[in-house]
Amino acid sequence: MRNVAAIAAITTMVISISHIQLAHSQPANLTLSPQFSPNPLELRGKGGGSEAVSEIVRQATTPTGPCTGFASATPNHTVTLKAFFKGLSVEVESPQDTALAIRGPGGVWCNDDFQGKNPGVSGQWLAGKYEIWISTYAKNQIAPYVLRLSEQ
Repeated sequence: MRNVAAIAAITTMVISISHIQLAHSQPANLTLSPQFSPNPLELRGKGGGSEAVSEIVRQATTPTGPCTGFASATPNHTVTLKAFFKGLSVEVESPQDTALAIRGPGGVWCNDDFQGKNPGVSGQWLAGKYEIWISTYAKNQIAPYVLRLSEQ
């Protein structure tokens, strides 16, 4: 009976650890067209990791802010825009201080404090594929977040 309990406990631990790693490392892919619904669109995830964001995107700063913090080498989300967006806002909300990095057709955009301690980037967006990383300030720290995309 003891062995069964031990095996059950170990199995539960392995499943829990696997779930955490999958939730952190698998990107959520999304395709958007203008006038998407619901607006805003919200995606949830866990940001952070062991790689310096400036190394991932190969830039230390952008016109929208610094490329700072640590994230997984794999983007948290990949968003494909089917057409030009005249006004699109990408914002992160988290109980922890996070940063944002986006790499797409027009270059790289990073941000630290768009709304308080929450990062975001807003403006015109070309059609194409955008890779999005949500980072934390401490290496290997994990932060839950809501990524909010809204069309203005």
